Amino acid sequence: MNAIANRQFRLAARPIGLPKASDWTLVEEPVREPGDNEFLVRVEYVSLDPAMRGWMNEGKSYVPPVGIGEVMRAGGAGEVIASKHPGFPVGSKVAGLFGVQEYALSNGKGVQRVDTALAPLPTYLGVLGMTGMTAYFGLLDVGAAKEGDTVVVSGAAGAVGTVVGQVAKIKGCRVVGIAGGAAKCRWLVDELGFDAAIDYKSGDVRKALREHCPKGIDVYFDNVGGEILDIALSQLAMHARVVICGAISQYNATEGVKGPSNYLSLLVNRARMQGMVVFDYAPRYGEAAREMGLWLAQGKLTSREDIVAGFDTFPDALLKLFRGENTGKLLLKIG
Repeated sequence: MNAIANRQFRLAARPIGLPKASDWTLVEEPVREPGDNEFLVRVEYVSLDPAMRGWMNEGKSYVPPVGIGEVMRAGGAGEVIASKHPGFPVGSKVAGLFGVQEYALSNGKGVQRVDTALAPLPTYLGVLGMTGMTAYFGLLDVGAAKEGDTVVVSGAAGAVGTVVGQVAKIKGCRVVGIAGGAAKCRWLVDELGFDAAIDYKSGDVRKALREHCPKGIDVYFDNVGGEILDIALSQLAMHARVVICGAISQYNATEGVKGPSNYLSLLVNRARMQGMVVFDYAPRYGEAAREMGLWLAQGKLTSREDIVAGFDTFPDALLKLFRGENTGKLLLKIG
């Protein structure tokens, strides 16, 4: 194998507030040949996720933080171009935690071969990847959504929110999305089939929730945290389930996380609030992928990717998440 130059974005400093250019170092180094039971992936797409902001912080979390000087952790998908691993021959399309780099060496741990004859490669970082797994298990296992429930999802036009809403509709629920901007809200209703959408940028969210959820919220799937979570807690139905998936409104806070003041609604309504981390469901990913793959094939589930081209654009592309500029799954296309 001829020497290949690999570009990587490494974490240079722990961000205060929004990540800035000086928090990253762009490094170029040669890639070594795969050893026994290893293979080399040419990364084609990098997944950009709100969770990445939490991985940059030092402190206890569900996974260790990215170390200073380490390649930034990220999901990715691409093609095996060199291999000494019997399970991943050259030409295989794969998805895994490859990091923000153009090439990745792997021993196969946590990597899945994917079939691009069934779905395009970007879909395996969206609906058929961690995004879809998060929505599926968060809604159906943690949220225990069932037919007839009223489901409200914040960050509804984002990667996870769009899948949560669609799966809830498939399961016979009434679905209300909260998103930023009239265009996103129209898309949720007109194209994804949500029953209603609330524009938090221009409307009274509390009033709109009372209007669209007259019997209260049975399942609240939270991707945002902050004030929106607090408002949703005040509108819970009896025995409601609140799924804490993310809190993008708080990830760049410099004065501490704003917690909910309406938590006593959980007591009054005999409700529960539970956090979820998708990695806990790894043994069951196949179950979710099979069902959602069928829904995709049947046209019941729509996959939308928001793709930014160019490896060098990574630092600014990541910020699209926190500026609310993406619709659907945000991806970085390399090459």
